[in-house]
Order: sequence, then C-alpha cells, then structure tokens
Amino acid sequence: MKRIFVAALAAATLAMPAIARNDVVTVTLQSVLDMPEAKERLDGVRFYLAGGPSPKVLKKLGTDTGNARTNAFNKTPEEACRWNALTALIKFREHAQRQNANAVVDIVSVRDHVEFKSPTDIECSDGTFAAGITLRGTYANVK
Repeated sequence: MKRIFVAALAAATLAMPAIARNDVVTVTLQSVLDMPEAKERLDGVRFYLAGGPSPKVLKKLGTDTGNARTNAFNKTPEEACRWNALTALIKFREHAQRQNANAVVDIVSVRDHVEFKSPTDIECSDGTFAAGITLRGTYANVK
C-alpha cells in the first residue's frame, strides 16, 4: 500500500509541469487607473502607454522596469493582472517622484523578453498559482 501511494505521489509530482498554466491576460491601463486604490496611491504622476496619446515630453529622465507578482488564488486573471499592474505603477510613481518627474511615458509590457506595445492595453502572465507583470517605461517631465 505504501509503495502504491509513493508511486502515485511521484507520478502526480512529475505531471505538475504538464498542467501548469502560463496564460496571457490583457487589461486596459485605464481599468487599472480607475481602481479606487489607484486614485489614492498614484497622485502626482501620470502614466502613458507607448503608441498612445500623451502630452509633449519636455525632458526624459531615464528608463526603468517595474515588476510585480501576486498569488492568483481567489482572483480572476483580470483582477490579478490589475493588482500587479497597480503595484508596478506605484513603484514607478515612487521612483518618478525621487527624480522630480511628473509622468512615466512609453510604457510597454514585457513578457518572456518580448515587448508588448498597445495604445490602450497592458499584458500580464497568469499561472496556476501566481500572476505577474513586467512594465518598462521612461520617467519624464511633460507639459
């Protein structure tokens, strides 16, 4: 009986990578910015996606990458993506304020070392147990 249990456990463990998910989830940046938590935490810095409309850039202050991961339990893929995006934007805001920037421009999503550019959307990864996002953007002063 013990051998059968050990064999079944080993088979289940080896099969786990075969059933692991790594799905792409796309949400709009606006849906993230409309979250009540975003309105509380992102004041003073504006965010603009690459290819989307933005005010005139007066000065660029450097490029940075923001990452965020969260557990995906009890969240829809879209909810997890929005939370991760908000966390990454909060990090951008903190760094922007240290550099006296009032915006982060040319924001793109990066997944598996490939940039995703959209004038409205950002892209996240949603797995079996966790979800994540990587955003790259440029700190700037805009009009």
